[in-house]
Amino acid sequence: MNWNRWKHVFGAAFLMLSLSAVEARVRGFVQTGQAVYYGGRYDRSTRMTAAHLTLPFGTWVRVIHQRTGRSVLVKINDRGPFYNSRRIVDLSSTAARALGIAREGVALVRLEVIR
Repeated sequence: MNWNRWKHVFGAAFLMLSLSAVEARVRGFVQTGQAVYYGGRYDRSTRMTAAHLTLPFGTWVRVIHQRTGRSVLVKINDRGPFYNSRRIVDLSSTAARALGIAREGVALVRLEVIR
């Protein structure tokens, strides 16, 4: 058998194992910190989007406003926030309005990965 073909098969198997390990690690992910909002990068399927520094694109996250208890589901489709380590998520303006933080600008939130 051709070595390049085996290398391709093992590479694909390794990639599949790596992705499932990332999925398992992400599913139980919970984080608390500040949320801010920006213009946002909308997705074809939803305007409820967010930016996170490390979560994989396409991850759905529940964002819970710690003070009011309101929550929204957002899809991670961008990177950020940058420059302030207390800020953990940038919400699209649509998500920020739905969560009730558009007037506040910055709010304490909890992130829970849904899928």
